Amino acid sequence: MARSVATVIVARGKKVVTFDMAAPPDDDTLAAAMLGPTGNLKAPTLRIGDTLLVGFGETAYAQVLGSRNRQGGAER
Repeated sequence: MARSVATVIVARGKKVVTFDMAAPPDDDTLAAAMLGPTGNLKAPTLRIGDTLLVGFGETAYAQVLGSRNRQGGAER
């Protein structure tokens, strides 16, 4: 899933890591960021256009969802 988007944003609280998939990290680095301690994908996980948002971070959600609302791209 991560390889099919332009950007992967992984959030955990206030810590946010952004991966530009045009120059993707190695599989181990990407998996370490996206997977939780049990080995499952962090929740929630959302694909919004060409962005994959993994985990929850209020700042990351505001950045991604807020920009879509300003562009008129969010569905209601």
